[in-house]
Amino acid sequence: MTTPAATPASASPAPPASGSAPGRTPLRGRLAVVSVMLGIFSIVTTEILPIGLLTSIGADFDVSDGTAGLMMTMPGLLAAVSAPVVTVATARVDRRLMLGAFVLLLALADFLTAAATDYRLILVARVMVGVTIGGFWSIGSGLAGRLVRPASAGRATAVIFSAVPLGSVLGVPAGTFLGGLAGWRTAFVVMGLLSVGVLALMLLVVPPLPPTRVTRASLLRTVLNRPGTLFALLLTFLVVPAHFATYTYVTPFLERVTHAGPTTITVFLLVYGAAGIVGNFAGGALVTRRPRTAVALAAGLIATATVLLPVLGRWEAGAVALLAVWGVAYGAVPVCSQTWFTRAAPDAPEAASVLFTAFFQAAFALGALAGGAGLDHLSVSAVMLLGGATAALAVVAAVAGATRGRPGGSGRLG
Repeated sequence: MTTPAATPASASPAPPASGSAPGRTPLRGRLAVVSVMLGIFSIVTTEILPIGLLTSIGADFDVSDGTAGLMMTMPGLLAAVSAPVVTVATARVDRRLMLGAFVLLLALADFLTAAATDYRLILVARVMVGVTIGGFWSIGSGLAGRLVRPASAGRATAVIFSAVPLGSVLGVPAGTFLGGLAGWRTAFVVMGLLSVGVLALMLLVVPPLPPTRVTRASLLRTVLNRPGTLFALLLTFLVVPAHFATYTYVTPFLERVTHAGPTTITVFLLVYGAAGIVGNFAGGALVTRRPRTAVALAAGLIATATVLLPVLGRWEAGAVALLAVWGVAYGAVPVCSQTWFTRAAPDAPEAASVLFTAFFQAAFALGALAGGAGLDHLSVSAVMLLGGATAALAVVAAVAGATRGRPGGSGRLG
C-alpha cells in the first residue's frame, strides 16, 4: 500500500470511543481485532499484488508494462475519492455493517480479476479494490479502542496495523510465488477465498458498532486549511509518488536489468518486505521525537537506492542490498506521513485519518501513473532516476521547513 499507514507499537493510540461496551469479553475483543487486522492484510496484499505479477498479467492481455501499471493507479485514485465520500455518506451507519460490506466487495473484486477475459474487466475490479481501500481504512483504522478494553487499546492498535508490513513481507512474495507456480489468476482466487474467510470471522466476532461521532465535510475543509496539514500534504506528494513511480515497476527492472528469474525476484521482494518491518518500527520511534529528521532520512534513502539501482542493480548482490535499504526507508514513510496529518489535527483524529488516506492514495496513484508513462516512453532505469530526483526534493522540503520552523498543528514538528 501499499497502501496507508502502519502505526508502530510505540505510537500513542487514540482514546477509546465512548461507545465501547464494557461488558465485552476479552477473547471476543481479541478475535475482533484479529479479524480487522486480517481485513487490512487482505486489502494491502490485493492492492499491491500486481507489483509482483505485473509482467505476467500484461503479457496475457497483450498490454505494455506501463498500461499494466494502471492496476496500481486505479485503486489509488478511487481510494482517494472514496475515503472522504464514504466516511461522510455513511457517517450514521453501523461500522460493523460497513466493514463487512467492504470485505465482501474486496472478495468480489478478487474473483472478477481471476475470471477476467478482457483487461478492462481487470480495471473494473481494481476500481472495486479502490473503493474498499478508501472506505475500510477510513472507518476501520480507529476502531481498536471500541473492540477491546481501554488498557489493551495500544496493543490492539499495533496488531491491526501490523497487517501493513505483513502484506509486503508475506502477501506479495507468496502471491508472486504462487502466480509463478500456478498462474497469476490462482493468486487472486486465493485472495478472494481469504477475504470470504475474513468476512465470516468478522460477522462472528465483531459486535455492532453504531457510530459515535459524525465527520462532516465542513470539518474536513477546516482541517485541510491548517498550515500543518498543507505541509504534510506537500511531503506526501513528494515522497509517496517517488516511491510508487519506481517500486510499481521493480519487477520489470529486476527482469530486464538484473536479469533475475521468478524465484530470485520473489526472494528479493521478501527481503524488501522484511526490511520494511524494520523501517516501520524504527521510523515510528524516530518520528515521535524528530519528525522532520525522520522524513528527510527516509526520503534521502529512497533517493539513494533508486538512483543507484541502474548502476549497482545490474548485479544481484547490488540489487538486493539496495532493495533492503529501500525497504527500510519506505517502511518509515507511511507512519511519518500519518504523524504529520495527526499532529496537524489533534482535535479531529478521524478527519485527519480520512485526509491522510485520501491524499496518500492519490499520491500513490499519480506516482504509479507517472512511472508507467516513463517506462513506456523512456526506460525502466530512467524511471528509477526520476523517482530518486523527486524523493530528493522531499529532503529539501523537510530541511527547508525545519529552518523556517514551520509548525505542525498546535506544536512545532522539529
